[in-house]
Amino acid sequence: MKAHTKNFYSPNFEKIICLFLLLIGFFSKTFSQDFAKGADVSWVTQMEAAGKKFYTSEGVETECMALLKSLGMNTVRLRVWVNPSDGWCNAQDVLLKALRAQNLGMRIMIDFHYSDTWADPGKQTKPAAWSNLSFANLKTALSQHTNEVLTLLKNNNITPEWVQVGNETSDGMLWEDGRISKNPQNYAELNNAGYDAVKSVFPNAKVIVHLPNGYSNSLYRWFFDTLKNYDGKWDVIGMSVYPYWYTTKNDWQNCNRDCFNNMNDMVNRYGKEVMIVECGMQWDVPETCKDFLSDLINKTKNVSQEKGLGVLYWEPECYPGWNGYTLGAFDNTGKPTIALDAFKEVSQSNKPLLQNSGWRYDDMQKAILFDKTFSKVTVFDSAGSAIQSVSSTNCVSMQNMQKGVYILHAALKNAEPLLFKFIYN
Repeated sequence: MKAHTKNFYSPNFEKIICLFLLLIGFFSKTFSQDFAKGADVSWVTQMEAAGKKFYTSEGVETECMALLKSLGMNTVRLRVWVNPSDGWCNAQDVLLKALRAQNLGMRIMIDFHYSDTWADPGKQTKPAAWSNLSFANLKTALSQHTNEVLTLLKNNNITPEWVQVGNETSDGMLWEDGRISKNPQNYAELNNAGYDAVKSVFPNAKVIVHLPNGYSNSLYRWFFDTLKNYDGKWDVIGMSVYPYWYTTKNDWQNCNRDCFNNMNDMVNRYGKEVMIVECGMQWDVPETCKDFLSDLINKTKNVSQEKGLGVLYWEPECYPGWNGYTLGAFDNTGKPTIALDAFKEVSQSNKPLLQNSGWRYDDMQKAILFDKTFSKVTVFDSAGSAIQSVSSTNCVSMQNMQKGVYILHAALKNAEPLLFKFIYN
């Protein structure tokens, strides 16, 4: 069993069930995708143009995104450059990759760099066409670019779930105008221009502000306190986590520990969701990388208030040394290393990998156990039929249940009932 989360509350049981029956078709497609597992694969079209191919561990040539999906991934992240000199990662290239992801049923994140090339902690260079704009016109250009790219996706029936406004913006973006350490007001206004542009096209998309060094609580507190003080807007705090750059190089256990503590602090301090939008480790230590990923996924799923949204690997498909990068997760023959089994194991789990504060799954009893006694618990199948109803209980047996999507209604005396959704596989 997996993807067990609180869905919504209602004092009116009949209305709950009616709504459930209306939405069950949608839920059945999305329950198992509550936690995002995926990768940034922005290099894929460029690699294909260079003749690179991708293979299963058995040696079967397979399209890259389909291969990653078979390994348990459900999400693709795509970076956008404004006017790159070689054309890769421009709007049209992003559209082609997004169409491929959508056709595979994968979820999509768009990552705006607001540059013609790489934007990261060491460089946030304005696009050449924006270099001499006034600050007012710079905000307009950022807004228009965001709107145009997202509208292109929308016109092709592509709806991203998440959109980043800037990439690893630990000192802001569009330097020098938008450097947060020197002019936090400017950065907040640029950030909000991007935020508003996203919402104007996709009101339900979650806007991510993304920083590096997810293990650095001092950086995140300083940055988001500053952004908040200048009325900055964001929905999700995105993090990069690379043990390679941790204080003690490659100490992934303490790196993950500090990141987990930081994620919890961000949730408690700002009330926002968090997400690992980039991570990676050296390709030639696949077993260690698998341990790192499994632990990071587990910790993210255990974030306070269930606000850890997912974990994405950065460019796992790149061959060792592709463009000088060695933190991918494929070998020199174009096959995935065992590092990526961490994602597959999550998708194939037949029980919750993590516990939340209100319930747990007991292997011995094959039952969901609650931390309180409910006056009545009823389980409904995907057709809306009650298949199990127990009074005065703190558990529900799973022993005779078939694989599928279920709704669990838990009634409390003198309180609103709770409605849980889960998939048993």
